[in-house]
Amino acid sequence: MFTTLQKPVRSSLPDDLFTAINDLKKKLNAVILAHYYQDPDIQDIADYIGDSLGLSRQAERTSADVIVFAGVHFMGETAKILNPDKLVLLPDLDAGCSLADSCRPEEFAEFKARYPDHLVVSYINCSAEIKAMSDIICTSSNAVDIVRQIPENRPIIFAPDRNLGRYVMEQTGRDLVLWQGSCIVHETFSERAIVRLKVERPDASVIAHPECEPPVLRHADYIGSTTALLKHARQSSGKTFIVATEPGIIHQMRKEAPDKTFIPAPAMNHCACNECPYMRLNTLEKLYLCMRDKTPEITLPEAIREKALRPIQRMLEMSA
Repeated sequence: MFTTLQKPVRSSLPDDLFTAINDLKKKLNAVILAHYYQDPDIQDIADYIGDSLGLSRQAERTSADVIVFAGVHFMGETAKILNPDKLVLLPDLDAGCSLADSCRPEEFAEFKARYPDHLVVSYINCSAEIKAMSDIICTSSNAVDIVRQIPENRPIIFAPDRNLGRYVMEQTGRDLVLWQGSCIVHETFSERAIVRLKVERPDASVIAHPECEPPVLRHADYIGSTTALLKHARQSSGKTFIVATEPGIIHQMRKEAPDKTFIPAPAMNHCACNECPYMRLNTLEKLYLCMRDKTPEITLPEAIREKALRPIQRMLEMSA
């Protein structure tokens, strides 16, 4: 849940946005947190770039007065849950998440009620209301490890991503009850196009995010979170990689391994659907405007925030 007092007025943008944003950062005592899927300019000016787990840890630890979250709704909400007394800004109020939208609170409450003895483990890509109905939050970085820490005699609901849930089941041998949500980006990759690309580039390794569908994961030489994919690409002896996740991560891959080649995995119908339309709503101009005007601001009802805080804290404790 998020509100704003007004829309930013789009006028008189400075010529040098990087300098202007850095000046505002000092003035506001602000920190800029950015996801790997953001525009390269935003990644380059951010104080911290990471995946959902890393960003959560940074949000928990920051001493800044203002958190500018270059990401999507649920990320800004997570920062607010962890920092109720700080101003949390989101560059574009419409930057949502297809996966979070696939799990509506009222529908999930009915689903959960059918399994009253089940522990609820929810992927962090969900709304604050879903987090408030969960027992433990996880990310793609720690989902397997967290499920392994839960006693085997305790049944588990895993929400909202069915593909990550299937991957966790395969890795842990646990039988999970899956909410049938998914990410539009990670479901667009074409198995046929990836196979064709592998034939054309036999030297290339396929690295994939576990949110991808099983036919794509079957062709992956390595599966991991965005941070894990970045680390693997940097440390691997391989020189060419087909990257099956949102291509924003490739900016960091090229910076950390400039001698290697990174190819975005093809989407179906040769479209640009492998780019998250929500992540790409944030721009450097909007980042400047939200800091200048101190809006849009993420706010949450305190009752929801307190309930959502506990499962996030459990995740951070179990991921130490």
